Amino acid sequence: MLQVCLNGTRERRECELLPVTPRQLGDAAAEAVVAGARSIHIHPRDEQGAQTMAPVHVDAAVAAVRASAPGVPIGVTTGEWTEPDPQRRAALVRSWSVLPDHASVNWHEEGAEIVAAALLETGIGVEAGVFSGTPAAARLRAWPHTHRLLRVLAEVTDTAAESAPATAAALLDELAALDDLGAAARGPVLLHGEDGGAWPVLRLAAGRGLDTRIGLEDTLLLPDGTPAEDNTALVQAAAILLKESAPGRR
Repeated sequence: MLQVCLNGTRERRECELLPVTPRQLGDAAAEAVVAGARSIHIHPRDEQGAQTMAPVHVDAAVAAVRASAPGVPIGVTTGEWTEPDPQRRAALVRSWSVLPDHASVNWHEEGAEIVAAALLETGIGVEAGVFSGTPAAARLRAWPHTHRLLRVLAEVTDTAAESAPATAAALLDELAALDDLGAAARGPVLLHGEDGGAWPVLRLAAGRGLDTRIGLEDTLLLPDGTPAEDNTALVQAAAILLKESAPGRR
């Protein structure tokens, strides 16, 4: 499965066509789905372009994307940079009226379990973000509700193209400990990298038959190093690489 991450923490000055408003997110999502994306991840913004979990903005963004890409699962962020207090983040989740299908929870952040519980109570799937170089995998393993996860987002923060695949492999080894109770204990793994590591890690994910993602949140460049015009160009390139790197193709 290929997920598209439409904007993330990027600023408009980094990419002219970065989608920020609900309408822009909806348009970008529709185009990415046509190009091959089967899941959508967004960071809703307020009128000033700041990331937010406020219901008025999350509701508007999710509604716009759902109208433009009907039937495609939509996820949002719950990163602590949107609201430092985990209890407040949990309260914001409970205040949403247009519910996303899933939301990411970064497991190295304090209060991750509180936010995840609010999502589950609300009927929203949980993507557990496990960053390389953090104690997130061990913390996630200690959580008694791993069987209720939608998936694990294995996030490789090593941005060097040469070393990112090895960092990704080590992170997957850490996650293997979660399989003590069987793979169903924590759902599938979506492996992805960022910046210089984005494409090497995507190739590794494809070679291992794992879900992965691409989009302007993760990289601004195409595999050949040229700037990507938009999310659609990145998804198109990823779809080609996934076919070329799939198990049994080499």
